Amino acid sequence: MFTNCSLGHCHIVIAVILWSICVDSRKIRGISLSYKRFYRERKSFLCIDGSKMIPFDQVNDDYCDCMDGSDEPGTAACPNGRFYCTNLGYRSHYIPSSRVNDGICDCCDASDEYRSQTPCQNTCRNLGQRERAEVEGQTRVLGERLRLKQLLIEEGVLTWREKQAQLRDLQRVSDDLQTQLDDLRKEEARRKEEADSLREREIGARDTADNSPTSPYRPESPISVFKELDSNRDGSITVDEVQAKLSPVQDEEHALSEDEAVALLGGAHRVDLSRFEETLWTSLRTGDSVTIKGRRGVPGSLADEDPNIKAAVSAAEKAAADLKRVEDAYETVYMEIRDLREKLSIDYGSEREFLFLHDQCFQLKFIFALCLSLFFLAVCFRKWGSWAGPPENPYCQMRYESGEPCWQGPTRNTMVMLICGTETALRSVKEPSKCQYVMELQTPVSCQPALRQRGIHSEL
Repeated sequence: MFTNCSLGHCHIVIAVILWSICVDSRKIRGISLSYKRFYRERKSFLCIDGSKMIPFDQVNDDYCDCMDGSDEPGTAACPNGRFYCTNLGYRSHYIPSSRVNDGICDCCDASDEYRSQTPCQNTCRNLGQRERAEVEGQTRVLGERLRLKQLLIEEGVLTWREKQAQLRDLQRVSDDLQTQLDDLRKEEARRKEEADSLREREIGARDTADNSPTSPYRPESPISVFKELDSNRDGSITVDEVQAKLSPVQDEEHALSEDEAVALLGGAHRVDLSRFEETLWTSLRTGDSVTIKGRRGVPGSLADEDPNIKAAVSAAEKAAADLKRVEDAYETVYMEIRDLREKLSIDYGSEREFLFLHDQCFQLKFIFALCLSLFFLAVCFRKWGSWAGPPENPYCQMRYESGEPCWQGPTRNTMVMLICGTETALRSVKEPSKCQYVMELQTPVSCQPALRQRGIHSEL
């Protein structure tokens, strides 16, 4: 009983071993896992292109039967065939079937030289370890670059919010100043109208004074003014006396020059009363060029005597000065708002849009401008043009346009190519055509989160 069981057990073991050897001998070389379904052992084999049916034992028989070479994946029989290197532990890939058993090790697992006399070593494990180390190093570097990018983004967002707060404050100040301007314009117009009304009364009072000897508004006579100006009482007025007693209407602190005084005296250096009435008295009566120092208006006019006129004129002048001051302040605030809007590129709109653009290298314009501040190419750029990258990554290139014109050539334009890097630096500048520049700018802001893996196997 024991002997019979032992013999039966041995027969089963031998059968399993023979079946394993048979199956292994029929293992189809040179195909990937995705193609194994086409090579299941059966009585016939259908070429993958569907062009022909052949017996299955003609697969990998070193004779090309299928036009697409699919019956010889593990030999060099078909000129258009390809052999699949499994390369366990490294990257799988295809090689032309003509390289199978050619004496050169093309697959790192040596599977392409299975009948060759060349002693190929399996180097996939070492290659995989080396490449994984490189990828890990690249991942660490990329992580550091993305960290720097995030710092730049956070700094930019903080600056943007601060500038937005400044812009809101300036806008409030602008609105307040606009309200003040409206009020002051009304006040200035009212004061001016009041002063003009009093001046019209002055003119009417002067006309009345000319016709009424007993009117209290009778203006001074030329004799009284002549005597006032004749300091030494010698019966004449000299250039020195004119300079001492008179001043320009627009600036009483300014002294008349000798030429100005001579012109007021009709070209003479000394005049008597009759000549005074023909020259200087006329200028004093019109009141548009000179006046007696310390007095307002024409001698003998209501502006000298009526305090209401003086107050109205003073109020109108003060209102005009206040209006000018607020207008200057408003203009300053307006310019600050305009400059701040340009710096913020506020046309991008909301903070959400701003954050999105930041994540898509929005800060690059600022960084690039910083680089240019240390470079001679400031003349090459006049204004920002647009993002100019391909549709799948439009923020990897920047276009600057309308720079300084070249001598007998076009205006300067520049294309800035953005590459990922730990530091922000201008790597290269080229001029492929006249006045057309291409720059390469390295910056962490251009780094993308995903590092493409290259199909490395993890089976180790």
